[in-house]
Amino acid sequence: MASRSADLFGNTALDLTKRDSPLPPKVDRRSMVEEIGRIDGDNELRERLLPFCRLKPGEVWTDPKGMHRIAVTDATDAAGLAVLTQQNKPTIIIADPPYNVVVGARNTEALFKKSAGEYDRFSKNWTKTVLSLAAQDASFYVWLGADYKNGFHPIPEFCQMMRDADGWIARNWITVRNQRGYGTQKNWMWVRQELLYYARGNAHFDVMAEYTDIPKVLKGYYKQVGGKLTENTERGKSDTIRAGNVWIDIQQVFYRLEENVPGCYAQKPVKAIERIIASSANKDAFVFDPFVHSGTTVIAAEKLRIPSASCDLDPIYAEITIRRLEHYRKTGRLGWQCKSPFPELSL
Repeated sequence: MASRSADLFGNTALDLTKRDSPLPPKVDRRSMVEEIGRIDGDNELRERLLPFCRLKPGEVWTDPKGMHRIAVTDATDAAGLAVLTQQNKPTIIIADPPYNVVVGARNTEALFKKSAGEYDRFSKNWTKTVLSLAAQDASFYVWLGADYKNGFHPIPEFCQMMRDADGWIARNWITVRNQRGYGTQKNWMWVRQELLYYARGNAHFDVMAEYTDIPKVLKGYYKQVGGKLTENTERGKSDTIRAGNVWIDIQQVFYRLEENVPGCYAQKPVKAIERIIASSANKDAFVFDPFVHSGTTVIAAEKLRIPSASCDLDPIYAEITIRRLEHYRKTGRLGWQCKSPFPELSL
């Protein structure tokens, strides 16, 4: 990928080819226990964390290194998003909205279930607002859950809605295969996450960035090439396979992994977001995430040296994102594994 002379916030000399990851620390995995519970399912915990958040609704944190901006604002608030992005046009939008599914018996401000109609209106509002910010040539990736008890809502409705989105064309449906699923005695185990990919205009796509570290192992397929019978692994561009639209090489995040952020449920793997950004980023890339949650998009953008803007309606997740970026820059680690992002709680 190409280098850039200056980012959108004034930083210079960014090299998009730098993707080195630090080795995870050696730990005793037998005694791992997360130091903080699930934030969105515990109103009492939320009240304890809010005093440690540096941003209030409507406020924006500006990275002192000029790379990223993080805000507490609603994804449907056009004015707030304009302040956040400073009128810069995102070339890559990555969204992981609430899935609108029941989680256990929890009923909190952050975990609730809307009717299908209410959720569809929410989807329409945030996509209309967010996509209005995009550059003419842009990529849009959205993670979606599927409530099989309600006809796999909202995936069919979302796809139908996007058919009417001006200029946006469906490019692919990606499935991320989880190594750790959740089981049931009367159904197939759920081991997948769904990622829809849309594009507008002449959206950049770098096929070479899509190669994985999985070696090619399929043998026995031959084709005549220039009069010579050639085995398929000899004809590819790499000795590894392309990811395709079924990603089998990405481990979902849980407490044993260094990148785990305790308190944040169902966070997306850094490797998945890196793959999205690396494949869709040109020299003028600018990433935007309207539901930043655990801050994975910011970390991936930071690793690839690409500027970003992101927000969350919840001040706690905005604070976690800022802390995660600071933690990564200080230690080289992608997360806290089992340690709490808020050590102040134990003081």
